[in-house]
Amino acid sequence: MIDGVKVVIVVAKARNGVIGREGDMPWRLSSDLRRFKALTMGKPVVMGRKTLESLPKLLPGRPHVVVTRNAGFAAPDGVTVAHSLEDGLAIAARLAKERGVDEICVLGGGDIYRQALPLADLLHVTHVEAEPEGDTTFPDIPPERWTVGEEVEVPAGERDDHATVYRLYRRRA
Repeated sequence: MIDGVKVVIVVAKARNGVIGREGDMPWRLSSDLRRFKALTMGKPVVMGRKTLESLPKLLPGRPHVVVTRNAGFAAPDGVTVAHSLEDGLAIAARLAKERGVDEICVLGGGDIYRQALPLADLLHVTHVEAEPEGDTTFPDIPPERWTVGEEVEVPAGERDDHATVYRLYRRRA
């Protein structure tokens, strides 16, 4: 927790750990995008610069915090810039309290996920039943530190490339 606000990672990852390829997701999962929207709506979202730049537009209804080492980065209107993950999480926690929510959502990319995993309280992981090629991966989830609190198998819908298994992980005490 950061100042009483839960740090939540939201990610879709393939069996081989791949989460991205050339700045995009290596699949189309409409069902999972609906879950993603429901999980993140109204909550501050924290992401790296490349992840922000990969979005077609800002995610409505969610304050954006972008983490970048680039001191000259010109953020779009509605985006707060932080120069470390710790600063980004602190800003997001303040925004969460202002909005009356108790979670902030970390949305990637790979380096941000690696830094955030030791700080996270919850992981919303969509396990994609595929092994695509990619250049960005999610770190291993150590079973001695995490327990699965919920698991739902989701068959591929007509607008999904693959079946998925959604798991909610909770940090062990």
